[in-house]
Amino acid sequence: MAVDKIKQVSDALDMISEDTSIPRNIRKGATDAKAKLLDTKEPMDVRATGAIIILDDLANDPNIPLHGRTLIWNVISQLEIMSQQK
Repeated sequence: MAVDKIKQVSDALDMISEDTSIPRNIRKGATDAKAKLLDTKEPMDVRATGAIIILDDLANDPNIPLHGRTLIWNVISQLEIMSQQK
């Protein structure tokens, strides 16, 4: 189940990073958040929290289009669930 959630979140982050209507710094941040999430050296809760921190900064960027912000909020809510599971 956790593998499915990671894949789902990873795919959503790919969608953000490949959307050319989203500013480059936000696309790079989505790529960074994905890398943090997939770093298996850390426990899942640490990885999810690290990705949330990156994405929270991106969601507060005034240049992000509304659809990008909505995608980021959806990913953050999924990561919050993952960060609370052991």
